[in-house]
Amino acid sequence: MSDTRPASPEARGAAKAKPPRIAVVTCAVLEIELAHFARGLDHVIRIEVLEQGLHKEPDRLRRELQAAIERVEADTDAEAIVLGYGICSRGTEGVRTSRCKLVIARAHDCITHLLGCKDRYASYVAEHPGTYWYSPGWNLHHTPPGKKRHDDLLKEYSEKYGEDNAQFLMETEQHWFKSYDRATYVDLGVGATPEDIAFTQECAAWLGWKFDRQCGDPGLLKAMLAGDWDNERFIVLEPGQTFRMTADERVIEPAGGSATP
Repeated sequence: MSDTRPASPEARGAAKAKPPRIAVVTCAVLEIELAHFARGLDHVIRIEVLEQGLHKEPDRLRRELQAAIERVEADTDAEAIVLGYGICSRGTEGVRTSRCKLVIARAHDCITHLLGCKDRYASYVAEHPGTYWYSPGWNLHHTPPGKKRHDDLLKEYSEKYGEDNAQFLMETEQHWFKSYDRATYVDLGVGATPEDIAFTQECAAWLGWKFDRQCGDPGLLKAMLAGDWDNERFIVLEPGQTFRMTADERVIEPAGGSATP
């Protein structure tokens, strides 16, 4: 007579598939959070960090990211490479692996990773279209809009181009700020300091913007690192596959093949 009793929760947990060996390639903006949540995860064997700001040069981002992927495949026994990026000015489109699975969240940029999902990002931006985002990593790795940025740039331009040209360049710099009216600081309780939050508030006050603070959701980053890659939040690509941006709520889709569910 066979034993048809359901498996205990412990047995079901033991039977759960072990996560693959994961290497992460990420923008420096997410380094603090990813390093924090990767602690104690033995299957996360490497976190490779690329400089912030590559999204401003999409072709360069693509080259740097592809080179990092190739380094990871050559230097490690990773089974999957997870990208700490979104579509990022379309600079991540076209990258691919030759041996590992490639995983990317359905995200326009790093802010989705901090908020926890693309739907929350879309909802916030729809309600507050003039938002400029600040975060621990964003503030650390570049100088966001505010008095410090203004003063630093004015000094740099004056030294390089003379005072008259510097004033013209600063007027151009200030012009694009006009499309923004809100400084929103988002964090996961990791890396945020009172000084950093105060700095963001000072930036908002100097610019005449509203200030907001959003408590992020670590669920997306934790799922990335755990290998919990559902199709709603991620696409999982086989070696040789790549991806492209969509014009709908999916954000990203496979190009030249279908994603693993």
